[in-house]
Amino acid sequence: MTYSPSNFLVWGELPVTDLPRACEFYGTVTGATLDIDNSGPNPMAIFKPAESKTPGRSLHLYLGKPSGDGSGPTLHLAAQGTLEDTIERVTKAGGEVVSEIIEIPIGRFFYAKDPDGNSIGLFETPSQ
Repeated sequence: MTYSPSNFLVWGELPVTDLPRACEFYGTVTGATLDIDNSGPNPMAIFKPAESKTPGRSLHLYLGKPSGDGSGPTLHLAAQGTLEDTIERVTKAGGEVVSEIIEIPIGRFFYAKDPDGNSIGLFETPSQ
């Protein structure tokens, strides 16, 4: 991984209590495939974007202790499709939507909590 001064977040780690359940939630919500990697000292789930042959290089899930109340850092993720569809997927997959859709100059997003209570923002991906 290479540090880039134009992107100050080098890597994100999101603690979850149940790795397979978290993989299902995040896969359903974002459209990514998550593969559990056991090559290191601890298992981790790595995001693989839907249209990519290689894993993502900025975020993984690991077995850890989430804040549970949404008070930890908020990671903003891209989600396939419209935000209206993503809101439905969050709810059906066991998460909680905690804001309305917010429009800012770079796009639209909303805040949610995953099943472990981690705070996440979900951004609409642009149409191709």
